[in-house]
Amino acid sequence: MSALLDVDQLKTFVAIADTGSFTKAADVVHKTQSAVSMQMKRLEERIGKPIFSRDGRQSKLTEEGERLLEYARRIVKLSNEALTALSDADLAGHVRLGVPDDYADRFLPEILARFSRSNPRAEVTVICEPSTSLIERINSGQLDLAIITHTNTVADAQVIRQEQLYWVTSGRTTPHEESPVPLALGTICVWRTLACERLDQEQKPYRVLYASQNSTAINAAVLAGLAVSVSAESALRPGMRVLGPSDGFPPLPPIKIALLRCKRESTAVREALADHIVASLDNISESQLAAE
Repeated sequence: MSALLDVDQLKTFVAIADTGSFTKAADVVHKTQSAVSMQMKRLEERIGKPIFSRDGRQSKLTEEGERLLEYARRIVKLSNEALTALSDADLAGHVRLGVPDDYADRFLPEILARFSRSNPRAEVTVICEPSTSLIERINSGQLDLAIITHTNTVADAQVIRQEQLYWVTSGRTTPHEESPVPLALGTICVWRTLACERLDQEQKPYRVLYASQNSTAINAAVLAGLAVSVSAESALRPGMRVLGPSDGFPPLPPIKIALLRCKRESTAVREALADHIVASLDNISESQLAAE
């Protein structure tokens, strides 16, 4: 193999792997479906092996495709970082970013630090609201970018991170043994829906004792030993106890974190911030995808 892999083809390949279809990937990479198909045909010719197999309407990866995917993610990520470092130092302008407050607490320090170092003249306005509200703001043009919890109802979202979701309570008390189980959850969020659906399926009695849009308030109720809640792996805190089937709590599915762009005209400063977000949050690996 003497020729180099095409980064643009690899970006499309990753989008197909994330979305499960050529059609959805075409929306993510802003190409026609025929252009996506042609790119993958050329990539397979370059590799010399098939990388997709059809499974109904979904595009599944072959064994060779699975092997290529991890390399593709690393190449695309490194390409984004290099372009960001070399091209956006003199950018100026204003970009509006939406992010749920629990993601803001965990991810914003690194994102804003990296972006500010490369773009000292750029201005970032951050709005912290639940994912559902941020999606509405994106659709109405009130935000340029949003970091959201991904659902299948959201089109054009770029999945950039995956984390396991856990039941949590205080390590000092046992509210999880009460019936009904007292819960502390967000007022309107994907995590709340998942938690309640799983408990309903198990026919496990519960009541939402504390509700807030603020993750700090939810965590306070948990650490005080007053309730059970749900938490992503990176948000687990000292003093929390993870609950599982042996405690009477069914496994929760992993969550996907996605980047959503406003469909209005893009700007260089917006795309620069988007590249920094992807570089900071990306943790998706071949093994994680295979585990879904």
